[in-house]
Amino acid sequence: MSILLLGKNGQVGWELQRSLSVLGEVVAVGRSECDLVDANAIRTLVRDIQPEVIVNAAAYTAVDKAESEPELARAINTVAPGVLGEEAAELGALVVHFSTDYVFDGALERPYLESDASNPQSVYGLTKRDGEIALATATEQHLILRTSWVVGVHGNNFAKTILRLAQERDAFRVVGDQWGAPTSAALLADLTAHLLRQWQRNSNMFPYGLYHCAASGETNWCDYACFVVATAIDTGKQLAITPARIERITTADYPLPAKRPANSRLDCNQFKQTFRLNLPHWQNSLTHILHQIL
Repeated sequence: MSILLLGKNGQVGWELQRSLSVLGEVVAVGRSECDLVDANAIRTLVRDIQPEVIVNAAAYTAVDKAESEPELARAINTVAPGVLGEEAAELGALVVHFSTDYVFDGALERPYLESDASNPQSVYGLTKRDGEIALATATEQHLILRTSWVVGVHGNNFAKTILRLAQERDAFRVVGDQWGAPTSAALLADLTAHLLRQWQRNSNMFPYGLYHCAASGETNWCDYACFVVATAIDTGKQLAITPARIERITTADYPLPAKRPANSRLDCNQFKQTFRLNLPHWQNSLTHILHQIL
């Protein structure tokens, strides 16, 4: 199997280099090898490599900065997936693409289904939603995985920020009214490799489409932070703060340029039933990640 991986230096892309390597030849590229703002560069890359599978782990993920850089976010999150889809259609290739819980407004009181209407409240969410549409319009042979709150050993993320703050401060505040599931980048990478094995065995019967794929369970950012700090303390890490000193605040107490969904919970039953895969609890994967970081 020949695979083109975009976004090799991101959290998920970094793990995908490992998980996909056992499947065949992987050409992994980052921003320096291919600028996703340049549609012609994308087309040239795909035509030169002619992969059987394109895995797009690249994205503009600076959620707040996107509010002031909408055209850049749109080029990377919307136009690029569409171009990849068009080129894949010419080759008969599969495109695996990652999306986000931010396509929803967070107003529902239950976990979101794939069939629920999207209503993004930020430039980031809007460009990611439009990227889903662009890809699905360009090729039927697509697999879009919506996930939430990605965390990994490599790259920047919430858990690493909390660990840094916990060493520097004896008190800080974290929002406690936004709910979701921290999802391991390594888990997403391993699941992607498993799905590609299924596709390779029988591409004619493969269930292409859009799926929600996130860790099981749910939490909020404040409880997430407390879990990170408590786990670090349990491993013997010397910190300036304890979980009891983390103050729970509301979204209104901490205004940001981009609006976040209050409910980022994703119903992943369709993914689990279709591919016969289990999704572990967020605490299990996060504990493993924290032990590696610490």
